[in-house]
Amino acid sequence: MSDSGFNLVDPLARSDEDFDESNTLTMIDVLKEEKELEEDCNAVLGASDDQNCTYNKGYIRQALYACKTCTQSRAAICLACSLHCHEGHELIELYTKRLVKCDCGNPLFVDKKCKLDIFRKELNAENKYNHNYEGLYCICKRPYPDEADPNPDDMIQCCICEDWYHSKHLGLKTIPEGDDYSEMTCASCMKSHDFLWKYASILSVLKKKETETKVDEHVDVEEIKTECSLPKEEPSSKEGSCFWVGGWRHKLCKCLNCKKLYNDEGVSYLIDPLDSVESYEEAGKAKLKESQYEKGMKALSSLNHVQQVNAIEGFNEMKDNLKQYLKKFAETKKVVREEDIKEFFSEMNAQKRRKTEVSTFYQ
Repeated sequence: MSDSGFNLVDPLARSDEDFDESNTLTMIDVLKEEKELEEDCNAVLGASDDQNCTYNKGYIRQALYACKTCTQSRAAICLACSLHCHEGHELIELYTKRLVKCDCGNPLFVDKKCKLDIFRKELNAENKYNHNYEGLYCICKRPYPDEADPNPDDMIQCCICEDWYHSKHLGLKTIPEGDDYSEMTCASCMKSHDFLWKYASILSVLKKKETETKVDEHVDVEEIKTECSLPKEEPSSKEGSCFWVGGWRHKLCKCLNCKKLYNDEGVSYLIDPLDSVESYEEAGKAKLKESQYEKGMKALSSLNHVQQVNAIEGFNEMKDNLKQYLKKFAETKKVVREEDIKEFFSEMNAQKRRKTEVSTFYQ
């Protein structure tokens, strides 16, 4: 084992005798961590295109950013524009929002030209912005992370207004665990769309624990009903936010009167099966046909024991060199640029060629 904590034995035959598991990291561990990062990345980016501006796709749910360098106004830019038009700028990552059209290059920006598209003279009239575009969140309107907050708190996104809220500002004494609910509607949106409280009487996580209500997640959402199934009962309290059970949207009534209600209140998207962040994330995960973990495992499985050890040694050498290379950036607080990473791997390849040449000479 190297002093860095990386295991140098056969990665497919680990044992307690080989190393202290509490202080080691194998290539298998790295590949698994890479897989988790890939899944998280694809969940956030969905089916986003990193090469082409999404402007021509119109108003869609997508990963968005705001640029504080180019404009003082609230404006949205897509993933591709964040990479190609705003590289090196001060960007705010907004995660995902529904029905937004890319603003890059329109009159909201100082430089009214999108490098990936054409000049845009018109504003996107249907775009809706909130204080997230200024890097502020929750009812407390604080940044995230908040350096002034001595007690950092988790942030949860409302499925209606899509603002992010600290759990301590949701108006509830008890906050369910992440795996116990599918979506959250903030107190303000519950008040604005009062009819949701009737559904909360049977479909909120806290109510489910009391009644053990089961929700069918495979109901046909396009089914048109003549009879209204909007619950009559309302909870005794209409305070705070609501955490919904999985599949709650499928239980929303789809009679003509209720559809008119959703339309009048501007929440028709609640009965759109593709609107939820969960659907968006699944689309992103689906585009990843084979992860780096799967590719790495296939590569390792094709090697014999000696080749596996050599591969691990090469990996550890690369890791140690990278650690030393990045150390100078940390000490000088210098930003690591793409050119710096390319320079590092270029030097690594040069060292590899020199070693190969020396080995061949001595043979």
